[in-house]
Amino acid sequence: MCSCRGLKATKEFWAGDVIFSEASISAVVFDSLADRICHSCFRRQDKLQRCGQCKFAHYCDRTCQRAGWAEHKQECGAIKTYGKVPNENIRLVSRILWRLDKEGGVVSDTQLTTLEELEDHTADMQEDELKELKVDIHNFLDYWPRNSKQHLVEDISHMFGVINCNGFTVSDQRGLQAVGVGLFPNLCLVNHDCWPNCTVILNHGNQSAVNTMFHSQRRIELRSLGKISEGEELTVGYVDYINLSEERRRLLKTQYFFDCTCEHCTNHIKDDLKMAGKEVDGVKPSDEQVKEATDYCFGMLDKLEKARLNGDYHEVVKICKECVEKTEPVLADTHIYLLRIWSTLSEVQAYLQYFDDAAEYARKMVEGYMKLYHPNNATLGMAAMRAGVTHWQAGQIEVGHGMICKAYAILMITHGPTHPITKDLDAMRIQTEMELRMFKQNEYVYHSMREAALKNKPMAMMHEPKSVEEGIKNLFHRRK
Repeated sequence: MCSCRGLKATKEFWAGDVIFSEASISAVVFDSLADRICHSCFRRQDKLQRCGQCKFAHYCDRTCQRAGWAEHKQECGAIKTYGKVPNENIRLVSRILWRLDKEGGVVSDTQLTTLEELEDHTADMQEDELKELKVDIHNFLDYWPRNSKQHLVEDISHMFGVINCNGFTVSDQRGLQAVGVGLFPNLCLVNHDCWPNCTVILNHGNQSAVNTMFHSQRRIELRSLGKISEGEELTVGYVDYINLSEERRRLLKTQYFFDCTCEHCTNHIKDDLKMAGKEVDGVKPSDEQVKEATDYCFGMLDKLEKARLNGDYHEVVKICKECVEKTEPVLADTHIYLLRIWSTLSEVQAYLQYFDDAAEYARKMVEGYMKLYHPNNATLGMAAMRAGVTHWQAGQIEVGHGMICKAYAILMITHGPTHPITKDLDAMRIQTEMELRMFKQNEYVYHSMREAALKNKPMAMMHEPKSVEEGIKNLFHRRK
């Protein structure tokens, strides 16, 4: 790798190759999940053990507590002295500074940049962001122990700026929920492209062995999505491609302080598909009809978000069905508002156990995604997995198996064979293949066995539905 305002490949790579992996300088659990996620391995657990000293950090067991002690030691004393727990940004900056004070600016042989050299963009911040930054610095100075090395305010401010625009979202063990934020210096050097040639995945490593000698670190992996030639720049997507180019540019400007000039933004590639009307036998609806349906859909998304926040899932279904009835005849299957309605509807119906309905909308969503996303996009892979499970739950074994195979092929590239979610998918693939063979031999026997199996062990694959926005996860953490 060489780094000069970005990273370039020093050799040829193929789909699924790990270009580099990198451990975090530090990472912390989000404030909102501090008592539900292990502060060492970032697993979600029902019963966690609390640190007896600070009463804040939570761990799976003594093994995790020992593994996390090096990072928690100074934080533990600081929280006790301060008498309360500072927010996640202050906790992350503190952990980073304690580590740098102990080990110096370069903490590994493979680190390509020091944190001083990273951009902080504090000069580009809006007034409200600057106000928040000042409050964080003020609280940091109150929290930072007198017996730790003292730092200049501009150095502390720089560190807050760095995590604000370079913090990377840390997901739980299976990669299904964002649970924290960490800093990975080399990853900060990889530039953005809306149609990138790489993806980033978190590999939690293994901290569960009793002997810490066998532990491997939590690390990110930069993985190739296709063939990359020697000398080609490596890129990742900071924002979701499903957004229109204008919206992506707005997000990139406000969150990362640059104007995107990638080919997809410059030429508005696929924007027409994302706002398209439905063509039937060569006949398209008028622009007015498409605009009316688009505006109606947009308004309904707001209504259904309110209903979801109230936990009124039957109301969410009612709103979605009304919207589908009115706009499906007019809007194309690639229209991004319709895709969001289908996504919400399939997730909520699966949660309410209306699996046939859920399967239909999940399939439509995946078919739309396939026309928009890069064929090896992780979001497409996760959507195919969800659709595969939903079809399996609905007893539609052929489509279910096909979707699971499609998801497995994508996640082998984006996540790799050892990631927990790829292993889960492989087990599902083998299971559905076996069931499909049984189904083809004798449908009646298959269905009666299935009924019995479902009575004994209902599949608990689906979590409670999340917000529409949360369904599409931003990789890079931004303070809201």
